Amino acid sequence: MTPVPAAGNPNPASNPPGAARHLLRRAARPDPDGVIGHVDPDNAGWDWVTATVHRLAPGQAISRDADGQERLVLVLEGYASVTAGGLELERVGSRASVFDGPAAPVVLAAPGDAIRVVAASDALVVVAAAPGGPVRSTRYIAPEEILVEARGEGQTARRIHHLLDPQMAAGRLIAFEVYTPGGNWSSYPPHKHDTENPPVEAYLEELYFYRFARPGAFGFQRVYTADRSLDASMAVGDCDIVIVPEGYHPFGAPAGYDAYYLNIMAGPNRAWHFTIDPDHAWLMNWSPAAPRAQEDTSA
Repeated sequence: MTPVPAAGNPNPASNPPGAARHLLRRAARPDPDGVIGHVDPDNAGWDWVTATVHRLAPGQAISRDADGQERLVLVLEGYASVTAGGLELERVGSRASVFDGPAAPVVLAAPGDAIRVVAASDALVVVAAAPGGPVRSTRYIAPEEILVEARGEGQTARRIHHLLDPQMAAGRLIAFEVYTPGGNWSSYPPHKHDTENPPVEAYLEELYFYRFARPGAFGFQRVYTADRSLDASMAVGDCDIVIVPEGYHPFGAPAGYDAYYLNIMAGPNRAWHFTIDPDHAWLMNWSPAAPRAQEDTSA
């Protein structure tokens, strides 16, 4: 593993032109399928994560054919019926807004299972995918089954919903919801997971999908590598997506603007091991130790 360089910016002019434009994907108006944001290996330049954000009107439907992808259906706002393989769910949803409190329900579809979603109300739906892994599971995870974690303290306090954490049975995908109060920081202290170096660090591609509690709100995300060959700072808005192919990636919510983001991650091995930026390791005030017993993934 390459040693981390000393503190400071060794090459402040080395940031690739357009890096921020590549990493920040602004929310679009819904297309005929309700798509307002989409990331896949072709447009991200990576290998593992695909995610599509849909704003659906009542009765509007989306589907994915059966293939070799594991899929995650998240009804973030509103309600919908969801079919995944032989799993038929008439009403999936837990809230009108991501800020209403309960975690989003989770529908996980194993490779080889087609999915179909039909909105029962105005709905915000994310469909994420990654190549199938060694564990194959199709199931529904109710909001009350999802671990809620209080992480950090003071200006790094935030709330985490473990929608599909690495200790829950799945092939590749990992998903969390994170709530950051205005004036606070999350994904903090800055950390990275862009090197496959078990058990110290696991390679994971990651995206952030943002919502804000007030109209006109914004937040700040920085994505940077130790040598500053990548160093991009972005002002993110409601329903924007940021992709993190490498590097450290902290987020800050300005005072007065409570923020939400959905994290989707995947990589060659399903583990969440990360490296803290040594310049900021003194700020670490939470334990990454597993908060739940390991699930049986032998089935």
